[in-house]
Amino acid sequence: ELPPSEFMQVADSTWLVLSVVSNGRAPSGCQATGVTKIARSVIAPLAEHHVSVLMLSTYQTDFILVREFDIYKEESGECVPVTCDDVSNGFLKPKPAASPTLHPVQSPQTRFCVLTVAPDTLPAIATMLIDVLFYSHSPPREAGAGSQDLDSITFFAFSLIEGYISIVMDAETQKRFPSDLLLTSSTGELWRMVRIGGQPLGFDECGIVAQIAEPLAAADISAYYISTFNFDHALVPEEGIAEVIQLLQQRQESGR
Repeated sequence: ELPPSEFMQVADSTWLVLSVVSNGRAPSGCQATGVTKIARSVIAPLAEHHVSVLMLSTYQTDFILVREFDIYKEESGECVPVTCDDVSNGFLKPKPAASPTLHPVQSPQTRFCVLTVAPDTLPAIATMLIDVLFYSHSPPREAGAGSQDLDSITFFAFSLIEGYISIVMDAETQKRFPSDLLLTSSTGELWRMVRIGGQPLGFDECGIVAQIAEPLAAADISAYYISTFNFDHALVPEEGIAEVIQLLQQRQESGR
């Protein structure tokens, strides 16, 4: 419904949203949440079969966006499910693995909160949300070449999905909102960000989410993962950021 504009970029493909439904059983001893919980069961198989994905973790659950042509194709004017010929004994055979691009990661010092809001209280903070979304941001700042850290990053994510609201904002911005209207976990946990990509990632490459999620899953570290038009972002518990950076740096070094 948006009119065409020279100021708006739109990805070429149409994407379908898949919600990740948990069966309530995690791997033995695994306490992690978010993308880490589905790294082996969902993210890794999609990467192995060269399916490009975008990821959206919310306060409530996780969503995966897959390009429509990876799920449906047109036959005789009708959309039918894409079939896979690479099947052996009822199981999909992974395609030959291509050498993945190991993208640089950066970790700003900014601390983030993952929150939700009761829908009936949304009008009380609507004006403030609009101000934060459209008027309060400073121009984007990039890290220098080869830098592993940003002093700070401007990041605010708002999603409204089937009546459920999820918000990611930095801890300083949170102070602008009435504390009794923003709901978070009982521990009030703070999160640190790992931004993936030194340059815009595009939409065709496969395995970007997997190269972050798999080592975190192996270490049983919770993570929210949010893909955007240019970069990917993983949010990990503040106390675990040093371990996360070390794990990802080791992965990059081993892939050289």
